[in-house]
Amino acid sequence: MKQHYFSHETAIIDEGCTIGKGTKIWHFSHIMNDCKIGERCNIGQNVVVSPKVVLGNNVKIQNNVSVYTGVTCDDDVFLGPSCVFTNVTNPRSAILRRGKYSKTKVGKGASIGANATIVCGHDIGPYAFVGAGAVVTKDIKPYALVVGNPAKQIGWISEFGHRLEFDNRDIATCPESKEIYKLKNQKVLKVEIAEKEF
Repeated sequence: MKQHYFSHETAIIDEGCTIGKGTKIWHFSHIMNDCKIGERCNIGQNVVVSPKVVLGNNVKIQNNVSVYTGVTCDDDVFLGPSCVFTNVTNPRSAILRRGKYSKTKVGKGASIGANATIVCGHDIGPYAFVGAGAVVTKDIKPYALVVGNPAKQIGWISEFGHRLEFDNRDIATCPESKEIYKLKNQKVLKVEIAEKEF
């Protein structure tokens, strides 16, 4: 049967994985057992995807990333170089905590910058943007822009990755897509959605 995805000859793919059409897995990466990887994903060099991780369609993982058991990434997620997820809040070498992993969900279209750390049990909302080197220690709202250690929200960001500047009516326009966003009660939605919700 013809393989419908690409894997470099140095990549290791364990048994029980489901890998979608058009996905590419590059040098020295290890996809561990029972992972579910969507279509058109790109998994860079020296990436570890631990058992039972779920990746949606069009997920881009840059080099040297660790995605540990308990993590789910929705469609169109971007994981920058050397970012890492954890899955145990209080690890000890001498104490076995396998099977007690905390879960982390990364929402559709979210981006995580280079060298960021996502402490387990904290979800990242759709289209949120985690800056390079940030350490996420709590849930991140949809469209939030967060930086620092610990990560703090410094603004809002569009689906195209531009910082949103809200006017006195709490309306902002993405400079690239021209899509319009509304801010109300510390929530951001695109206007066509906001009109229904607010």
